[in-house]
Amino acid sequence: MQHIIAKTIAFVKETLATAEAGHDWFHIERVYKTAQKINQKEKADKLIVALAALLHDIADSKFNNGDEEIGPRKAGEFLEHIGVDTEVINEVKLIIKNLSFKASLGEINYSSKELNVVQDADRLDAIGAIGIARAFTYGGFKNRVLYDPEIKPNLNMSKEEYKNTTAPTINHFYEKLLLLKDLMKTPTGKAMAQKRHEFMLSYLSQFYAEWEGEK
Repeated sequence: MQHIIAKTIAFVKETLATAEAGHDWFHIERVYKTAQKINQKEKADKLIVALAALLHDIADSKFNNGDEEIGPRKAGEFLEHIGVDTEVINEVKLIIKNLSFKASLGEINYSSKELNVVQDADRLDAIGAIGIARAFTYGGFKNRVLYDPEIKPNLNMSKEEYKNTTAPTINHFYEKLLLLKDLMKTPTGKAMAQKRHEFMLSYLSQFYAEWEGEK
């Protein structure tokens, strides 16, 4: 197992060497570590969890013209190349395909304990202090404004609307980040999410006060 993990880490580091900072190797490493922490209690398949965590953003659709098949395909091709069992490969591909918040806005026909573990780990990295940093990093990457009081959050977006949004970064808190706490699947994920959620609420309160010149 360890030699497979080592080869996968090397592959991901090389592939994401020039990735946007919110979806780079360090994001992958955090998700990988958090998934392992969650899995200490969940007891899901260790190899599947590890590989799915490491490969979940190997080719994120938002950096690949919206292609939602390229990530699972690229992960599967790599795992096949290094000789991973077909059953494991298929599970990893299904997790990657169904992991994202965007995917949850469409039809989901797959569930597993391994998906719950990796999904919670990935969502935890989208909230709290690091989640805030990642949101503004990506907003800057897409040249979005920080906040515009005239543009209200869209709380009922379809999958296509979510994929194509150009809304201010602050809106993203209401359209996704603040929703994640209640979407956690594991007890560990839920406990960790609560603290990060409260931090985001505190941040938003400070943000609006500073925006109005009050603090």
